[in-house]
Amino acid sequence: MLSFEELMTSLQDCVISEDQVSQTLGLFTDKLSESSRSSVKRCKERCLEEAVQLLRQTPEPQLQLLEERHLLLLVRLLISLQLQMVNISTACRKVDQMLQLLAKVDHQLVFRETHQCLHSIVHTDQILSFEDLQRACMFLEDSAVGREVYRESYPSLLSKVSEFFPHVLRQESLRDGPLCYIAVKVCLQMFQLLSSEVAPLVWDEEHRSPTVQEILQALMDIILGQCCNRDTRLLAGTAVAMLVNTAPDSRAGEAAAWSLLQVSNSEPWLLTVGALQVQCSPTCEDGVDRLAVSRGLLTCCRPHILLSSHVDETCLLLKGLFPLVCALCEEKLECLYFAFEVLTLWLKRVKECLADIWKMTGARLLPDDSSLQRELIHIIWTNAESPVEGVSEFVRSAFSLLLDLYKMDCEQFRDTEKPLYSALLQRIIKLPWEAKAKYHRLCAVLPYVGTDMVLDQYAELPNHLLKCLSANHLSPCGSELYKCLIKQQRRELCDGSKKSAPHTELDLANQWARRWRAVLHEALTSDVTLLQNNSSTLLLPCTFQVFPSAVHPLLASLDPFDPGHLHAWACIMSSYRAVTGGSPWALQGSSTLDTLQLALGSADDKVRLAALNLLCCSPKTKDTPTAEEMSIMRTFIPQNLNCESSPFRQHLQAGVKRFLVRIRDGCLAHVRGQKGKKKGDANDSERAQDILEQGIGFVEWLGQLPYCYLAPGHSYQRKKTVLLLLSAVLETCTDSWSPDKKKGQPPASMGSLINCARQRGQWDFTCRTKQLVLISCLEDSTNEIRELSAGLLLRYFPPSFPDDIAAVMLMRTKQLLCSPRVQEAQMGALMMKVLLQKSQDLPDDGSGGDPKASSMVKALVKELEEHYLTAKADMMLAARTKPIHGVLSALQRCLLEAPGSVYNTLDRSLTDEVLSLLEKISLLLLGVLYGDLDACATEKDAPPSFCDMGNAISSLIAEASGGGQGDEEECVLLSEEHSLVLTCCWVSLKEIGIFLGSLVEKILIESKPSRCLLTKDDLMRASKVFKNILLRCRQWGAVEGCCIGFTKFCASLLSSGDAELRDIPANMLKQGLQVVQSPRPTSVTRRAAGLPMLILCVLSAGEASKANPLLAHSIQTLLETAKTPLPEKWDQTLDLPQVCAVHTLQALVRGSGLGVAVLQFAPAVVILSLTLLSSPCWAMRNAALQLYSSLCSRMLGQRPSSDECGPAQHGMSPLAFFFHYPALQPFLLGELRGAAQDLQGPSDEAKLHLQPSLYPVLTLLAQLQPGVQDSTETLSDFLPPLLQLSASPIYSVRAMASKALVAMTPPSDYENILVKLTAQLPNPQECRCHNRLHGQLLQIRAVLERALCTVSAPSANLCEVLRRVDASLWLVTRAQRCPLVRAAYLRVADALRRFCCESYLSKLSDTLMLDLQTPQQELQVGLSSFHQQAIHFLCADLTWARQIWDNFSAASPDLRLSLVTWVVEGRVLQRDSLKTVIQRVLKSNLKEALLSRSVEYRRTYLAALAAVMGSDGDSTSLPQHLEEPVPPKCLDLLLGDLEDERGGPEFLSQALHAASLLLSQWQDSSPKISVVQRWCSVLECQRSPDAPEVLRTACAEALCVAGVPLMRERHTAIMSRLINTGLHLLQDQSQQVRMKAACFASMLHHARGGGESQRSVYLMQVNQALPLLLDLLLEECWDSPGTLEVLLCNLPQPDLRSVLKEASETGCSSLYEQDEANVFAEPSVMSAHVLPYLLQMAEKSSESAALAQSLCSWAEESAAQVQDSFAVCKELQSAEALTPAWLALLMDPRLHSTLCGLFTRAAFLLQLVKRSDDVRHLSCDLSSLRMTLQDVCRLLSQSGVHFPSALTAAVTGELPV
Repeated sequence: MLSFEELMTSLQDCVISEDQVSQTLGLFTDKLSESSRSSVKRCKERCLEEAVQLLRQTPEPQLQLLEERHLLLLVRLLISLQLQMVNISTACRKVDQMLQLLAKVDHQLVFRETHQCLHSIVHTDQILSFEDLQRACMFLEDSAVGREVYRESYPSLLSKVSEFFPHVLRQESLRDGPLCYIAVKVCLQMFQLLSSEVAPLVWDEEHRSPTVQEILQALMDIILGQCCNRDTRLLAGTAVAMLVNTAPDSRAGEAAAWSLLQVSNSEPWLLTVGALQVQCSPTCEDGVDRLAVSRGLLTCCRPHILLSSHVDETCLLLKGLFPLVCALCEEKLECLYFAFEVLTLWLKRVKECLADIWKMTGARLLPDDSSLQRELIHIIWTNAESPVEGVSEFVRSAFSLLLDLYKMDCEQFRDTEKPLYSALLQRIIKLPWEAKAKYHRLCAVLPYVGTDMVLDQYAELPNHLLKCLSANHLSPCGSELYKCLIKQQRRELCDGSKKSAPHTELDLANQWARRWRAVLHEALTSDVTLLQNNSSTLLLPCTFQVFPSAVHPLLASLDPFDPGHLHAWACIMSSYRAVTGGSPWALQGSSTLDTLQLALGSADDKVRLAALNLLCCSPKTKDTPTAEEMSIMRTFIPQNLNCESSPFRQHLQAGVKRFLVRIRDGCLAHVRGQKGKKKGDANDSERAQDILEQGIGFVEWLGQLPYCYLAPGHSYQRKKTVLLLLSAVLETCTDSWSPDKKKGQPPASMGSLINCARQRGQWDFTCRTKQLVLISCLEDSTNEIRELSAGLLLRYFPPSFPDDIAAVMLMRTKQLLCSPRVQEAQMGALMMKVLLQKSQDLPDDGSGGDPKASSMVKALVKELEEHYLTAKADMMLAARTKPIHGVLSALQRCLLEAPGSVYNTLDRSLTDEVLSLLEKISLLLLGVLYGDLDACATEKDAPPSFCDMGNAISSLIAEASGGGQGDEEECVLLSEEHSLVLTCCWVSLKEIGIFLGSLVEKILIESKPSRCLLTKDDLMRASKVFKNILLRCRQWGAVEGCCIGFTKFCASLLSSGDAELRDIPANMLKQGLQVVQSPRPTSVTRRAAGLPMLILCVLSAGEASKANPLLAHSIQTLLETAKTPLPEKWDQTLDLPQVCAVHTLQALVRGSGLGVAVLQFAPAVVILSLTLLSSPCWAMRNAALQLYSSLCSRMLGQRPSSDECGPAQHGMSPLAFFFHYPALQPFLLGELRGAAQDLQGPSDEAKLHLQPSLYPVLTLLAQLQPGVQDSTETLSDFLPPLLQLSASPIYSVRAMASKALVAMTPPSDYENILVKLTAQLPNPQECRCHNRLHGQLLQIRAVLERALCTVSAPSANLCEVLRRVDASLWLVTRAQRCPLVRAAYLRVADALRRFCCESYLSKLSDTLMLDLQTPQQELQVGLSSFHQQAIHFLCADLTWARQIWDNFSAASPDLRLSLVTWVVEGRVLQRDSLKTVIQRVLKSNLKEALLSRSVEYRRTYLAALAAVMGSDGDSTSLPQHLEEPVPPKCLDLLLGDLEDERGGPEFLSQALHAASLLLSQWQDSSPKISVVQRWCSVLECQRSPDAPEVLRTACAEALCVAGVPLMRERHTAIMSRLINTGLHLLQDQSQQVRMKAACFASMLHHARGGGESQRSVYLMQVNQALPLLLDLLLEECWDSPGTLEVLLCNLPQPDLRSVLKEASETGCSSLYEQDEANVFAEPSVMSAHVLPYLLQMAEKSSESAALAQSLCSWAEESAAQVQDSFAVCKELQSAEALTPAWLALLMDPRLHSTLCGLFTRAAFLLQLVKRSDDVRHLSCDLSSLRMTLQDVCRLLSQSGVHFPSALTAAVTGELPV
């Protein structure tokens, strides 16, 4: 058959005379051709759909006029296209639709051509190929004519398939691969689609077909394990079941189905299907055979077969399949997911057949307490928490089906009570709130019991929902339950209204609000970030979907000035707008926009994002933003460019993109409307023009904005944000349709809007100057900025660089590739990739490849060879000048990230050259680390120690320098030379691994049977490179990088159809295991190095759908190796095979590539690791503990993120854990019993028997989820040993045993345990064991905390516990000598406090108070802990707290420290009366505390003083006034410590805070000014970026505390100093410092605005605080001498000559680059902020003589320097073409900031000349300055230097210069 291209050419060459048809057919064939050419599935389908529509539009009579040869060509063209798209089912069906349309014209022709095509498949002597089977599948499944042909020729196809199976099943590589799978698929399709033809061959004895019997035998062999591929076996089960389903009568089908159920037999059995019989011999017992059969029968069989009876059994579905399905669900199979899929299928089929089952049995299917009901509930209940992915979803589905079945059952037999529902509800309610399954089950039960019953019986449900929303892993199920509840509520309300007057939407919303408004209000205004976010994103949308009018009651409960309410308001408004489409601006009238402005300027990122979402969202994309919305966005975006939060940047980009889409689609609608609108209607036309102008102008502004912030010297945050915004603009508003994207594509008519904008001189997004800016970003210090810039250049900018840019970039790239700095080499690699794709196309050399890419790759290979030869000759020289790794990175990017095929770039010789170079380089570098190049060529698998490597490199350095090592060995730091060599070796080895693996993967993926660039020998050489790096390199970065490539390498080979290639990874695995088992004289510091990773990579590279015998073999080998007894004489300094085996097991457990596959081996590995903890070898114990920890994390699943859950507990209950790992229950129980047995004996006998496995076992049990009822009491055996372990002599064991006891005790036993434990509390006269007593008290407290969380009134048992605790009061007195026991008893009493009587609490408090006041005669261990606990207990009561604080002066130093520590912990913040007492005490003792020698006491004391003098911990509130002022001496002491920097940063920060508090309380007096000046000097010293962060934070806090009151005194010198400090701190690197400084500005704004006293301070964003402080500076201090200095000191220095000089001298002087002290500060941005205020000062110069004089002095001093710098500017870039020097200068971070500082000063100077007479004499010299300024600005802009809009406006004269 001719190819598609040949047929297309023939058809186009034909002359078609019918004019009406010719045009349509021409378009039709064009669409077919386009579909054939396209490589993207969606594009193919779109073209085919358009072709179908064209053919349908052609009337059939016109098609009949076509000549037969034309029609024949058309049919052949379509069949050829169908064969070309054989693996795209949807495309084949569309082609088939076209063939069916042509079949109406000439059916015989279409049939004949299809038959001829299929004839070539079945009528051949060769075995079916993969392509043949693909075509057979396609014609069966997707071709109506194909099925028609097969109905005539099916015997031939069956015969070919029967011949195929023996051939494929003989070869392991074929039977486990895709070939066998697709053959089974063909069988399934034949049995399903040709059932009437196949049936006689199976069921009719006369027509019995040996061919079908052979196929059936092959299918059963596959099912029973001859094939390892799980998917193939499951499909084979479906195929056999489909064959059974072809039975012509029910009896034959019944017999075959029952016969098939013999699959459970472990012995050989005979399968009978109609007239066919096959022998079945199970080959493995993995459960897949039973799974495949049951799945197939349930999927395929008709109801009469499923309901058939067999001998004495009643029903195949109930008695035959259910036991099989039930057994599969209870076994611990690797395919548990499919087992529960089958259970769900079984329930669905039962539901379908339920009416027939009732008829057949005459009884209920699920009577209450029936065995079937119990068994189903047991399976569902115990597997709801399964860690196996997907199982819990099937369990949920099964539970819903069960409830539905029960309802149908009850309705059929008129059972109105339905007790199962209420019983299940009660059982669900008793589950702990942390159990995820609880909420899924409630969702399922809810429709059957109603919302009122659920909410009335489960009163804690709203609270538990909030807790769920505070935990990531529970928030989806919690929100799903809420959604179900409100939907059910609305359903019930609407059903109720049918019987009465219908409810309005507002009535319904009020009914919702009665139940839920308070809950949502609490969630939305919560301090818990996760709860806030989840409630706004999960609860609000579904609320407005169900109750749209709920917005009114929600908004009514909010006040924007209350904490948390502003965020809630923005979330409610945006969610309402997005869901309902209603206008948010009409909800609250004019106040809406005011509140929006508050939200947009909030200091909280979440609030600003929610407000942005309100602005940007709209359900209709054509809803053009209003002019007011655009104006708000123009203000908002520049203020949010340097946010530190990455999620904020992503959300900002997404919001802006939505806003741009609205602009784009709205403008497009108006453009289209103008074209289709008739003349006239001037008002509409004018309005449309306004909308277009506003929209196009906004996009133009946003497209220009990023470029002035991309210059080096701006912060990473700003550059990342503007690049994201630029990406949004280019993606939204350019005509850049991309076939690989499904969403976010520009519309097809985008060109019309672009033309409209271009006509206005706008939207030139890709001009040369912008290209230069993005090119400069390719050398950014961060990888993200480089990658983003490269992506934008490649996707949106012209396809090739101008010649001058390309030449300069190439030169720069070559320099960077040779840099020893890894970062610079990566820059060079990225630039090389960009150059490759942006360089001018070279002429085609006729080879069919890509000459441009090929020539560049050859040049890089040659460069790599030069680097290798240099390293071979002189390693030190290579490390400095040709370090290899840069070229390797460039090769990887150019070969593997280029858009074309690797076969267009590489040929066989070049591939061999690359592989050879990689091999030689890896050996050379490893030889350098060995210190012996020859040693690395041997088969030695052990790497050198770090010491050996260090010595080898030191020798290399000494040899290169020609001298000895001298005294350098004494230095503990690596020398520069040493670092250079190490970096060169390790980074290059890492790059080799990544590059080689990725290269092999790409070559093999793109290979064809006729052509592959790699032979088996090549792949063996590559495997040796990987093995060398992994086994001989110690550095983790190199090993980890190599693993990335090695995993790709193994995956490519294992997925190959060539058995020899698949054997390569298997052999490497075998060799790796042999290395593990072999003893080696290697240092233990290696800790298995890369060997475990080699094994992990091979095992994780296999397909997850296949059985993994390699994994089972590897685990077994490693277990056996680890269990091997240690030799009699072993050296603890050398690596042991046993230790290496354990480390390897740990790598397999932790590896994400294996997923849950390792869990099937978990019990054996846990037992091994716990056993090995008793090993005499330290390395073995260490490795075993690491293995155990990793495995526990894997077994227990995801750890909850909520603080409520505690850090220790996971979401799996003990019942679920031991259900999944039953083998662990007896072992863990045995370990506990053994440890408990060792503790038995006389209580006075000292015992310390260490059992190393005990604490890890307890830790595991303690991590299980408590609160799950154990109805079967299977875990009750754990309680006795846990109770006995309370006597352990080891404190940590006693503590962990108490936690484990809580986890293992069912809730119903809590009170019994408490009664039992308190009954054992001793009397004073009894002999007692302190360890046991302490442990029992710990257990009592742990159980109490769990039991009392839901108790409101004490039960009888709890009253008995209270009585016994009361009777044991002596345990807190000195009669009990152990302070730890006393503290433990006190914690128990504290837990019971709310239930205790007053007399008991009074006695206890008296006892504690007496003890605290009595001096201690001796030192006791734990006494300090007891005192702290006593203080906490006493201070909880106001009376006792006052008494203890009144005695503060007389207390011991330790007690005083405990008291102030209690204050610092925040226990006092909410109690104002106590706070006053403590404040008075601390004030009176302050001087004594400051003179204390204990720094800790001084620091804590000052922190306590700050806590009580503050206002409820709110940094925005001014400190409370002291009743009496503190003596000045105290303030003097504090300032002295600060000035002399005594005491360390932590103490100094507290001292500064305390000094600020005291200063704010100082009464007006003359000495105050001098003290304030000292305090200001301290702030100015500690605000420096070099100061510790804690001190800079303290500076910002000091401004809030004392700065605000001082600003009210209007002392201008002080004010300007404080504002200057605030400006510096607003630019600090620490976000916390900036936020505190913004708080200072917010407080000033609040105070100056006369804010309402009852409202809290509105915290503004940092970028709003900065101009506010500048406004205040100019408003209050404009004529102060220091104001000009404040403004100028925030500008970068304008000395351009020194910058150019330093730039010319800059070279790569060291391997690592020193970061700036403050990388967040942006001098260029600050220049734009300061300029308007300088210009305003120039305006005010005439109003103050002093100001005029200072301005004149500055002008005279600066004029010459400004003129000189502009002269330099004019010489900078005089050439039109780009030069290397200018490109290097563009990359210099100092250039842009210096130019901004220069332009700011120049604009200021011009304004002074214009406004001030005093500087008018300078005008003669500066007459040409304005013109020079504009010329330089234009020249720099053309050369890639963009300035902020404020500077540009000043230069162009838009501002009043």
